[in-house]
Amino acid sequence: MDINDFDFHLPEELIAQTPLKDRTSSRLLIMDRQTQTINHSYFSNILDYLEAGDCLVLNNTKVLPARLFGSKKDTGGKVEVLLLHQKDNDQWEVLVKPAKRVKEGTIISFGDGLLTAQCEKELAHGGRILTFHYKGIFYEVLNQLGEMPLPPYIKEQLSDRNRYQTVYAKEEGSAAAPTAGLHFTTSLLDEIKEKGVNIAFITLHVGLGTFRPVSVDKIEEHDMHSEFYHMSSETAELLNDVKRKKKKIIAVGTTSTRTLETIARDNNGEFVSTSGWTDIFIYPPYQFRAIDGLLTNFHLPKSTLIMLVSALAGQAFTLEAYEEAVKERYRFFSFGDAMLIL
Repeated sequence: MDINDFDFHLPEELIAQTPLKDRTSSRLLIMDRQTQTINHSYFSNILDYLEAGDCLVLNNTKVLPARLFGSKKDTGGKVEVLLLHQKDNDQWEVLVKPAKRVKEGTIISFGDGLLTAQCEKELAHGGRILTFHYKGIFYEVLNQLGEMPLPPYIKEQLSDRNRYQTVYAKEEGSAAAPTAGLHFTTSLLDEIKEKGVNIAFITLHVGLGTFRPVSVDKIEEHDMHSEFYHMSSETAELLNDVKRKKKKIIAVGTTSTRTLETIARDNNGEFVSTSGWTDIFIYPPYQFRAIDGLLTNFHLPKSTLIMLVSALAGQAFTLEAYEEAVKERYRFFSFGDAMLIL
């Protein structure tokens, strides 16, 4: 398929720059795949679209303050580093900017030497392997020096870091938030459980795939970056039970979707307790084996995320919904509004 098949006009002012003060006050666009109809509501009304016995699957990854600003020890040249994932002890795969300044052997200093890193290996697309040196506990140093890795279109850091974390974030390791989950509050999750809707947690640490645009014309040629995932035995048992009872499994976000589909694909449609790395790339035509619905934000044109949505809802119906969202002035991307596909 051609990348231009997933293009649409997105006015720049619709890309949300800041989160809403009330998490649940976002708007909610509902896509009904059976009737091919589109309806409008608010996120606070999501209970209206969930039934007892259904299961929401949430990604409980926690975002690291993974953006570091330092300087080369020899020249003082400024360097920005984004942690992607830990490889071994104090060795991390990172993105650096500007990449041309960081060669093998380069030493970068952060916080007047509180933290230093040496480049061990150069990778493609600005990637590097760095070994960090410090005193004490790495994550404490990182909390002191690092900034939240907000998307590049957001120019200012948040006054409250927690606005870029879900209320159920637990497992540290992400370079970006699973933003579909930012709409939930603890009280809303309690209401959902009280209705008899199951809540299940999986982990996928969001990495380079979130930041890499599709740079090829034919999307089949795009390579997804691998990201670490984990599913517990408790979650696997719950999801298998939901499937047996023919109730809906609704993924919250594309990260949850990719994790669930990876596990179902590798285990003949069943869910099992497992960990691993996935580079699954979902685009039309794709036969879903794990999920029956998807709650997600509005994504950018030509992104792998809108391709995933199109695989579930159909390309034409998805673009129709996006045109409707633009017309109705929905907020797009990480701090934007939400859509529910059933």
